[in-house]
Amino acid sequence: MIAGCLRKNSLKEALKLLDEMTQQYKIEVKETERMRRNPNCFISHVFIESSDVRGAMKIGKSLVAIVGLGANVVTLLLILILTVTRRSWRCNRRKSHIEKSVLYVIPALGACLSCVDLVMVVRTVPKRDYILCFLPLSRFAMWSAVMLSSKLSCGCCVFSSRILSFWWIFRFLMESFHLNMIFTLQTLEICLIMLDIAFGISINVLRIKQAPPKISSLEDPLIEESDDQSRIERTSSWWDIFTFGYISLVMKHGSMKQLEFEDLLPLPPDMDPSTCCENLLRCWQLQECNNCSNPSLFWSISGVYGWPYFRLGLLKVFNDCIGFAGPLLLNRLIKYLEKANRSGFSEGEIQTFMSVDADRIVNLCNSLHDMWSLPLQIGIALYLLYTQVKFAFLSGLAITILLIPVNKWISVLIASATEKMMKLKDERIRKTGELLTNIRTLKMYAWDNWFADWLKETRATEVTHLATRKYLDAWCVFFWATTPTLFSLCTFGLFALMGHQLDAATVFTCLALFNSLISPLNSFPWVINGLIDAFISTRRVSKFLCCMEHNKDSSIDSGLISEDLAVFVENASCIWSSNVGEEHNLTIKHVSLRVPKGSFVAIIGEVGSGKTSLLNSLLGEMQCVHGSILLNGSVAYIPQVPWILSGTVRENILFGKTFDSNRYFDTLSACALDVDISLMVGGDMAFIGDKGVNLSGGQRARLALARAIYHGSDMYLLDDVLSAVDSQVGCWILQRALVGPLLSKKTRIMCTHNIQAISCADMVVVMDKGTVKWSGTVTDMPKSISPTFSVSNEFDMSSSKHFTKGKEFLLIKKEDVDEVSEAADIIKVEERKEGRVEVTVYRNYAVFSGWFITIVILVSAVLMQASRNGNDLWLSYWVDQTGRGVTHYSTSFYLMVLCIFCIINSILTLVRAFSFAFGGLKAAVRVHSALICKLINAPTQFFDQTPSGRILNRFSSDLYTIDDSLPFILNILLANFVGLLGIVVVLSYVQVLFLLLLLPFWYIYSKLQFFYRSTSRELRRLDSVSRSPIYASFTETLDGSSTIRAFQSEEHFVARFIEHLTLYQRTSYSEIIASLWLSLRLQLLGAMIVLFVAIMAVIGSRGNFPISFGTPGLVGLALSYAAPLVSLLGSFLTSFTETEKEMVSVERVLQYMDVPQEKVSGSQSLTGKWPVQGTVEFQNVTMRYISTLPPALNHISFTIQGGTQVGVIGRTGAGKSSILNALFRLTPVCSGDIMVDGVNVNHLPVRELRSRLAVVPQSPFLFQGSLRDNLDPLGLSEDWRIWEILEKCKVKTEVENAGGLDSNVKESGCSFSVGQRQLLCLARALLKSSKILCLDECTANIDVHTASLLHNAISSECKGVTVITIAHRISTVLDLDSILILDRGILVEQGEPQLLLQDDSSAFSSFVRASK
Repeated sequence: MIAGCLRKNSLKEALKLLDEMTQQYKIEVKETERMRRNPNCFISHVFIESSDVRGAMKIGKSLVAIVGLGANVVTLLLILILTVTRRSWRCNRRKSHIEKSVLYVIPALGACLSCVDLVMVVRTVPKRDYILCFLPLSRFAMWSAVMLSSKLSCGCCVFSSRILSFWWIFRFLMESFHLNMIFTLQTLEICLIMLDIAFGISINVLRIKQAPPKISSLEDPLIEESDDQSRIERTSSWWDIFTFGYISLVMKHGSMKQLEFEDLLPLPPDMDPSTCCENLLRCWQLQECNNCSNPSLFWSISGVYGWPYFRLGLLKVFNDCIGFAGPLLLNRLIKYLEKANRSGFSEGEIQTFMSVDADRIVNLCNSLHDMWSLPLQIGIALYLLYTQVKFAFLSGLAITILLIPVNKWISVLIASATEKMMKLKDERIRKTGELLTNIRTLKMYAWDNWFADWLKETRATEVTHLATRKYLDAWCVFFWATTPTLFSLCTFGLFALMGHQLDAATVFTCLALFNSLISPLNSFPWVINGLIDAFISTRRVSKFLCCMEHNKDSSIDSGLISEDLAVFVENASCIWSSNVGEEHNLTIKHVSLRVPKGSFVAIIGEVGSGKTSLLNSLLGEMQCVHGSILLNGSVAYIPQVPWILSGTVRENILFGKTFDSNRYFDTLSACALDVDISLMVGGDMAFIGDKGVNLSGGQRARLALARAIYHGSDMYLLDDVLSAVDSQVGCWILQRALVGPLLSKKTRIMCTHNIQAISCADMVVVMDKGTVKWSGTVTDMPKSISPTFSVSNEFDMSSSKHFTKGKEFLLIKKEDVDEVSEAADIIKVEERKEGRVEVTVYRNYAVFSGWFITIVILVSAVLMQASRNGNDLWLSYWVDQTGRGVTHYSTSFYLMVLCIFCIINSILTLVRAFSFAFGGLKAAVRVHSALICKLINAPTQFFDQTPSGRILNRFSSDLYTIDDSLPFILNILLANFVGLLGIVVVLSYVQVLFLLLLLPFWYIYSKLQFFYRSTSRELRRLDSVSRSPIYASFTETLDGSSTIRAFQSEEHFVARFIEHLTLYQRTSYSEIIASLWLSLRLQLLGAMIVLFVAIMAVIGSRGNFPISFGTPGLVGLALSYAAPLVSLLGSFLTSFTETEKEMVSVERVLQYMDVPQEKVSGSQSLTGKWPVQGTVEFQNVTMRYISTLPPALNHISFTIQGGTQVGVIGRTGAGKSSILNALFRLTPVCSGDIMVDGVNVNHLPVRELRSRLAVVPQSPFLFQGSLRDNLDPLGLSEDWRIWEILEKCKVKTEVENAGGLDSNVKESGCSFSVGQRQLLCLARALLKSSKILCLDECTANIDVHTASLLHNAISSECKGVTVITIAHRISTVLDLDSILILDRGILVEQGEPQLLLQDDSSAFSSFVRASK
C-alpha cells in the first residue's frame, strides 16, 4: 500500500499510512505482552482466533437448521391434517386476484427458490454436514403442500383456519434466529425468509377480511351486522384493510368541514355495546354463582376477552422481538464502517364510576400487556448489552435493581393517595350535583357563595392528595428518566476500567440499546400507576356491582294471592337499610292490608307517618324483613316529586310504548294537559329540559300522571299527585282521570291530603309512625282520627255540576299562555368549536399555570436535552480518540466529564419533573375556582337552558383531564419536541446532506400531521359532545330508578343508554383507526430517513464524496440517533394530537367561563336592619324569561302594605312564581320598578337583597350534611332558638328521633319525608327573622291538620312580618288580609278574600266554587 502511494507521488499519504501502521503495531505488541503475562487469556485468545470460531459458526448454523426444519415439518403436518379434515368443505365464492396471488404465486416462488437453495447446499456443503440439506428440502415440501392444498376446493377453508394463521405468526419468531447472522446470510436465504413472512401476514389479513365458517361463542355477534359495516366490508379492498385506508374518507371530510356523527365509521358487530354488555353480564353472573362472597370484575372481563387478548399478546411478543433487530443491524453496519474507514418512548360516586373508573378499567387492557411486555423488552436489551460489554452492564443493572424497591414504595404511596383522592372526587361531584340541582333555591337563600366555598374546601382537600400523587409521580419520572444516563455512565466507565478498549461499534450499539431502554423504563412507572388505578377502580365497581339488586319478582306475584285481591300485605315490616338486624330502624312496622281489585284507596296521615314508605314497600324499593308483600298485576307509579325525562312531551308520556292516538288524546284531556300542550311551541314535540326545568310544578305532576295513565297498568300507586296543581285543575283530574272512565276499573292507591280525593275513596288507610292506625270506608272513619277532615267534609262531591263548570273554565281559558311552557324549546344544543384549538386556549392554560413556571419548564427541558446530546457527543469524541490510538487524556478524565454531564442531566430532569407537577396543580386549582365562581354568578336562565349533565361533565370528565391527563401528555409532548430538536441538530452536524432531506421530509410530515390533526380534533370534539348525553342519561336514570323499575321499563332505558354509548363508541373507534392510519405512515417515513442516513454513511466511507461525513464515532452517533427517529416522530405527532385533544377540555371549560353573569353589585348599599316595614310595591313591572316569548308578568302593579299577609292564586302557569322571581331578581325585569320600603331593589347588591328576604321554595331543599348546617349554615342562631322554631313548625319530635341537630341528613334530604323537608325549610325561613317572608306553596305536601297548625304558627310568629303566600289550596288564603289573582301574567283581581267571596261574579268566587 505504501508503494502504491509512492507510485502515485503521494508522499504525504504514504507517511500518514506508515504512522497508522506503526501505532497499530505498538498496540499489538502491548496486547501480546499482556497475553504473555496471563496464560489463560493467551490461550483463550489463541482458541478464539483458531478454527473453533468456524466450529462455533457451524454449530450455530446447525442449530438454526434444526429449528427451521422443525418449524417446516410442523407446518407441513398442519396443512395435511387441515386438508384431510376439511376436504368436504366447499368455498361458495370465487377467489379474488389478491387471494390467487397469495395462494398460488407466493408458494410457487417459494418452491422454486427452495429448489435452487437445495441444489446450492448439496454442491457446497460437505457430506458430514448433511443435516443442513434437510432445511431447504423441508421448505420445498412445505411450499409444495401449500400449492397442492390451494388447488383443492377446500383451499380457502384450510388457509382461513385460525390454527394455521396463528402458527404462521409463531413461525416469525423462528425466523428471528436468522437476525444475528443477517450479514452472513446469502441473498437467496434472505428472500426465502421474506417470502415466509409475507405469506404469513397475507393469510392472516385474508382470514380477517373474510368471515370464518364458525366462530367461538364469545365472539359470536348477538345482532346482525349493520348495513354500514357490511358496506365497508364489501367496498374496502385488501390494501385498505392492511393500511387502514377505510378511514381515509372520514379524514378527508374532517380536513374540509366540521365532522358530524353520520360521518363516523360504523362499529364492527363484536364491538356493539349491546353485544359486549350481554357477554360481560353473562360472565359476571357466572362469577356470582361460582364465587358468591367475592365475585371479581377482572375475571369476568377476562372470561369475555381473555382469548383475543392473549392472541394480541402473541403479536406483541413478535413486535417487541423484531424491534431489537435495529441495534443488531446497527452493530454490523458500524463495524463495516470502521473497517471501511481503516481501509480508506352516593350519586356522585356512581357518576365517578361511569366517568372515571370505567375509563381506568378500559386502560387496564393496555397496561396488562405492558406489564409483561416492558420487562421482556428490558430483559432482551440487557442480554444484548451483555453480548457487547460483557459483565460491565451489571453496574448499570445494579442501579436499576436498587431503584425497584424505591419505586415500589412510591407506588404504594401513589395508590393510597389515589384512593383518598377518588373518595373526595366522589364527594365533590356529589356536592356539585346538589349545587346544580338546587341552584335556584340557593340563589334565593343567598347561599350560593357559601355553598361554592364549601365545594372549594372539598376541592382543596382533594387537591392535597392530588399533589401528593403528582409529586410522587415526579420522583418516578426523575428516577426512570435518569436511569439510561446513569446506566451508560456506569457501564462504559466499568468497561473502560476493566481494560477494554471502547470502539464505535460497541459504544453506539450500546447507545441504541440504551435508547430502546428509555421508552420501557419511562413507561413502566406510568404502567404501574395505571394498573394501580385500574385495580382500585375494579374493586370499587365490583363492590358496587355486588350490592343487593332490586328484586321485582319478590313483590309482584299473581300466583300466590286471590284473584279478587290486588294487594296482599301480611304482618310486613320494612327498612330502607340492607342491615336486617337493625330492628329499631323499621320504617314500616307490622302492617297488614288487603286491597280488592278495582278499588280506590286513599292513604292519609300526618307528615312523616309513613305514607310514602308504604308505597315504596309495595314497589319493593324497601327491604321486607318480616311478613310478606304480594301484588297482583302490573304497576304504574308516580312519585311525590315527579320524575321528568329530558326529551319531548310525547316521549315522556309514551315512555317506550307504541303510539295509540285515541288513548293518547284521551289521556291528555283527562290530565288537563291538552290546553297546555296546544300553547307550547311545537305542541307535544316541544322539548322538556333537564328534570322538567322549563315546566311549572303543576305541569310536571300532570305529565307524570299522563305517563302512568297511558301505560295502562293494572295498579296505580300515586304519591300526592294533586298537591302541585290548583284546585280547579285538581277537580278536573280527580273526576276525569282518577275516578273517570280511564281508571275506574283499575286499582288506585294514592297518598293524599286532598279532601275531595279522600271523600271519593272506596277505602281509607290512616298511617301513624309506620303502622296502619285505621282502615275502612270514609263514612265509617271516626272523628277522633281526623277532626279536620270531618270539618272540611262540607264539600259535597256527589254533584257533577262542579266538574262541568271546571271543564267550562278550562275551555274558556284555552287562550291562556303558560309563562314557562312556551320556553319548552329553549334547551340549547351543546356547542362545539370548529377548526384547530386556538392559541388563546394554550395561553389561558399557561396563565392558569403561571408564566414563571412555564418558562422554567421550557428552559429546563431544552437544557436537559442539550446535556444528553453533549453526553453522547463526548462519548463519540472519546471512541474516536481511542480508535486512532491517540489518547491526549486519561480514562479517568473522560469518565469525569461523562459524570458531570450525568449530574447536570439529572438535576435538570428533576427541575422539569417538579415544575410540571407544580404547574399542573396550580392550573387545576385555578381552573376549578374560576369555573365555580363563573357558574355561581350565572343567571338562572343559563341553568334552565343547560342540562345539568353538561355542566357536570365539565366538573367530572373535563376537570379530571385537566387535573391528570393534560399535564402528563404535555410533559411527553415537550420531551418529544426537544428530543426531535436534538436529533435534527446532531444529524445536521454529522451529515450535511441531511439538511437536503430535511425540507422535503418536513413538507411530507406537515401534510400528514395536518390531514390527521384536522380529523382528530373534530373526533375529540365529537367525543366530548357524545359523552354528555351519557352523563345526562345516566344521572336521569339514577334519579328515576324507582319509577323505571315500577313501570318495568328497565330494558327500554338500557337500550336508550346503549344508543348514547354506541354513538360514543363509534367516535372512539374512528379515533383509534385514524391513529393507526397515522402510525403506519409515520413508520414508513421514519424508515426512509434511517435508510438515507445509512446509505450516505456507507457511500461516504468509501471516500468518493468531496464532503466529509465525519469520523466513525460521529457516523455511529448519527445512526444511533436516526434509529429511534421512527418512534419519536410518531410519538411527537401523537402527543401533539393528544395534547390538542386534551386541550379541548380546557376549551370546553373556558366556554363556561364566558357565560353571562348576574349584575351582582349595586349602586346603593344597605345599612342597619332592612327592610324595616316590609312594604312591597310593583310599579308597572314587565318580565320575560326569554325575549322571544310572551311576558310572564305584563305591566303588573300592586302594593303590599308592611305587616300584612297576602295570598297569590291563579291557575297553573298564571305567573304566581314569577312574582317571587322578579322580587328576588332571579330574572331581570324588562320595565318597571320594584320597591321595598321605598328602595328600588334593582339598585341593591343582589346577594345583599336576597339575604334580607326569607323564602320557602315549592321544592324543599336539604343537602347532605348536619341538620344544623341545613337550618343555619352561617351559624347566626343559637341552639335554643333553633329548637324553639322547630317546635313551632311541628317537626321537633322528628328531629329528636333522627339524632338532634348534629344528625346527618342524607343526600337530597331523603332521610325525611317530603312534608318534613318542607317543614324544615319553613323553620329555616323563620330563623332568618326577615320582615318579608315568601311562601311558595309550602303546605302542599302536608296534611290539612298540620297545615292548619302551621298557619296558626306563622300567624303568631310572623306578627308585623309581610307574608306573601303562593297557594293552590283555597282554604290557605281564606283568612289572609288580601289576595292577588293572576291570569296570563296580568293582575285580574285584588282585594280582601271575604269581600270577594260575596261577589259571585268575581274571579275568586269562581275559584272557590271550582274547589268544592
